[in-house]
Amino acid sequence: MTLIKSISGIRGTIGGAPNNNLTPIDAVKFAAAYGSWLKDYSGKEKLTVVIGRDARLSGEMIQNLVVSTLVGLGIDIIDLDLSTTPTVEIAVPLEKADGGIILTASHNPKQWNALKLLNEKGEFLNAEEGAKILAIVEADDFDFATVDDLGAVTKNDAYFDIHVDEVLNLSLVDADVIKAKKFKVVVDGVNSTGGIAIPKLLEALDVEVVKLYCEPTGHFPHNPEPLKEHLGDICKKVVEEQADFGIVVDPDVDRLAFISNDGEMFGEEYTLVACADYVLGKTPGSTVSNLSSSRALRDITVKHGGSYEAAAVGEVNVVTKMKENKAIIGGEGNGGIIYPESHYGRDALVGTALFLMLMAERGGTVAELRASYPSYFMSKKKIELTPELDVDGLLKTMYEKYQNEEISNIDGVKIDFAENWVHLRKSNTEPIIRVYTEAKSQSEADGLADKIISEIKIIAGI
Repeated sequence: MTLIKSISGIRGTIGGAPNNNLTPIDAVKFAAAYGSWLKDYSGKEKLTVVIGRDARLSGEMIQNLVVSTLVGLGIDIIDLDLSTTPTVEIAVPLEKADGGIILTASHNPKQWNALKLLNEKGEFLNAEEGAKILAIVEADDFDFATVDDLGAVTKNDAYFDIHVDEVLNLSLVDADVIKAKKFKVVVDGVNSTGGIAIPKLLEALDVEVVKLYCEPTGHFPHNPEPLKEHLGDICKKVVEEQADFGIVVDPDVDRLAFISNDGEMFGEEYTLVACADYVLGKTPGSTVSNLSSSRALRDITVKHGGSYEAAAVGEVNVVTKMKENKAIIGGEGNGGIIYPESHYGRDALVGTALFLMLMAERGGTVAELRASYPSYFMSKKKIELTPELDVDGLLKTMYEKYQNEEISNIDGVKIDFAENWVHLRKSNTEPIIRVYTEAKSQSEADGLADKIISEIKIIAGI
């Protein structure tokens, strides 16, 4: 059982002892710390916070705890109930709220849940803000409202429709162009809120939808991380239905993966590549992804005459770099699309609409589109952490070992070789070192990862 407190929020497994797992006590303390920080940060007498959750089994319990805690602080709540991460993100500024909380553990299995924290722009908090909240948690320093000053709760179930309308109103989305193509798409909503939101968008675009695991029961039918080894059912279904492609999202709908018409993975890393290809073809500019994302985005950006930069891993870091560079699209190689015209957050609905526009205008099959992009293969492995491991020391040693290569230590250690790369970093959400590699073949990527893991284990003596 695990509880991870970080600058990006609190994430843990349900049940067990307080401060070791995500228990009701931990949920209340962290919500109280966020509310207390928000009152100080805003300087306002009366605050409003938007709350939404994915469909996981513990969601309603955690939601009740968080809402009641904020009400106890005198904060008004706009309760979206079942929602998605990007839906809450767009709701915060539309409601002129002071912040937001999304109750989701993203791609983690059903025993996990989390509180993701937003500012008044509907964007994730930065490191300094997150650190202040952690300090309030540790100090146990809360000042709750008196009975006459308690907050009020307003329920709003309109935001799935509002979100869809926001996507359809984007300047590069032409609903008539998509409708004319009469696409057929299979959707795997992993029995969470993507099973509501994605079909709603597709149906508004006259796309024929074949639903697979789209009931928001919270009983995930497979591991909810949208990776190839978890997606056999939809790969088979796309071929059986003779669909144009398949769409897979994670439980909170900020990650997006496609299945090609032949039942093969389009590649989660290539979601951003395809969407950027469409956007850059219409509005040339710069792009940003994180250090663990594919070189293919850089290649496509350069092809369109733009410039590319990499940011440290983490959505807030990518967003910061995008703002600095005035990037017109960016995101993360895990299928996260950030399109500033909509909002500065990963959004599978926005990514779906941009991909549909690309396919409608370019023609051909999704498999043919994938074959047209630079071909890279990625290996994503990990080393389990133990208390005695000096992780920072290990990464420092690896940096020194490869200091004559093109190397970066802004986020772990990224070594760029001529034909491939490796990125080593501590995870923000799990007790592991992530080892990501990319090369021109899968065997080369796997081999490089195994080589680096072996070197680390030798250094660590394990």
